[in-house]
Amino acid sequence: MAARNAPASISVDPTARVDAEATLAPGVSIGAYSIIGPDVDIGANTRIGAHCVINGPTRIGTDNRIYQFNSLGDDPQDKKYADERTWLEIGDRNVIREYCTFNRGTVQGGGVTRLGDDNWVMAYVHLAHDCQVGSDTIMANGTTLAGHVEVGDWAVLGAFTVVHQFCQIGAHVNSAMGTVVLKDVPPFVTIAGNSASAHGINAEGLKRRGYDAGKVRALKRAYKTVYKQGLTLSEALDVLDEQAQSVPEVGLLTAFLKGSKRGIVR
Repeated sequence: MAARNAPASISVDPTARVDAEATLAPGVSIGAYSIIGPDVDIGANTRIGAHCVINGPTRIGTDNRIYQFNSLGDDPQDKKYADERTWLEIGDRNVIREYCTFNRGTVQGGGVTRLGDDNWVMAYVHLAHDCQVGSDTIMANGTTLAGHVEVGDWAVLGAFTVVHQFCQIGAHVNSAMGTVVLKDVPPFVTIAGNSASAHGINAEGLKRRGYDAGKVRALKRAYKTVYKQGLTLSEALDVLDEQAQSVPEVGLLTAFLKGSKRGIVR
């Protein structure tokens, strides 16, 4: 175990096992019976609960709170995986509750599974290989992301939301409990159902994050353009391009729609 300065500030329970090639920063604590493998780098003041297994290569940032019974950084669940060197990266100030499983990436998917900063991850959440999750998200109990899923900042995924591989979830999306996502979800949209359908703009979430009434109205108008006026997506994009000239957030919605590869939830 290599320590970066002030090794006395590191707390490792006597029953835990920390590989000599793991790196722990000052203020890190490791709970009872946890196992930290080689090529694991844990940032300052991150707390690891009891009975966790963290394998590498894995990089964990600062001030994270990782509760008991988590499995992080193990091999991707992909039959093509052939023991290549791939990564799990976790940012700063995340809360990761019990029984979560985060797998490393695959070379086919870029090699890295990534969780950003300030995320609130509840129990039994699964991040499969090559997922890219932004910052300030909430993933409630039992949320499951298949391989290569992308989740934008501030998304809130309700309990037992299940997302098909290669789907994109836009920023500020809100999903109801038990939602099954088979296509891309544009930013700012609320979804529910199996399979998911769109149910308006996430107006309440946007207001809580400081969006003023004018921007919320503009996004509601953009939503109606896509979902309520009987237009083809191409026709809707022509209208949105005009709306985006005065409201940048509509431009974000437009860019997402133009870049969607799986088609969008309707």
